[in-house]
Amino acid sequence: MKVREAEPSKRRLKDDVFEQFARIGKAVASPKRLELLDILCQGPRTVERLAELTQISVANSSQHLQILRAARLVEAEKHGLFVQYCLAEGVETFYLGLRGLAERRLAEVEVATRSYLGEREAMEPVGGGELLQRALSGQVTVLDVRPAEEYRAGHLPYARSIPLSELHLRLGELPRDRDVVAYCRGPYCVFAIEAVKALRSAGFSALRLESGPPDWRAAGLPLVAES
Repeated sequence: MKVREAEPSKRRLKDDVFEQFARIGKAVASPKRLELLDILCQGPRTVERLAELTQISVANSSQHLQILRAARLVEAEKHGLFVQYCLAEGVETFYLGLRGLAERRLAEVEVATRSYLGEREAMEPVGGGELLQRALSGQVTVLDVRPAEEYRAGHLPYARSIPLSELHLRLGELPRDRDVVAYCRGPYCVFAIEAVKALRSAGFSALRLESGPPDWRAAGLPLVAES
């Protein structure tokens, strides 16, 4: 009896397909490359700016980005003398799913972040939709403390932009007769935590919104982008 050749063909198909799937896993199997994806969720960045934000050399930043690009996770575009990177379509959803899976399955995530998140009351316990309603009615001042370029790439409607590095010089711009709700990139960004501490030290009633723009996009909440 002749041996049917369909089974080897099926085996080759599986091997080929899963090998391609593994390219994604290999590309994100680096803390720095995951951090690069996290930052790119906020908007496009040059290699030089990404190196600055992740505190690595430009050469290392470029190498990591080339690996991500080879796996089709990021795209690059030349702007004059600089190359600007952005996330490929669908990658933000993938990254948020990966982050959520790690949060649910790895207790070490909570252990690693507990000391940095500070007191739990520093987090604003409302969702983005409710926060928008409170902003519209004048009940709170919504403060985006990310770098200005990230604010321009996408921010909550009615949010004011005061980067953390400028906050101590611009406190006079904030009304004192309402709560200030600060937000930054998301749950593992410390900008808003530091902003809340500074605001409270200056006598403001301040709270932190734990989520960030990528989470709100995933939830279908509206963001405003500026050219």
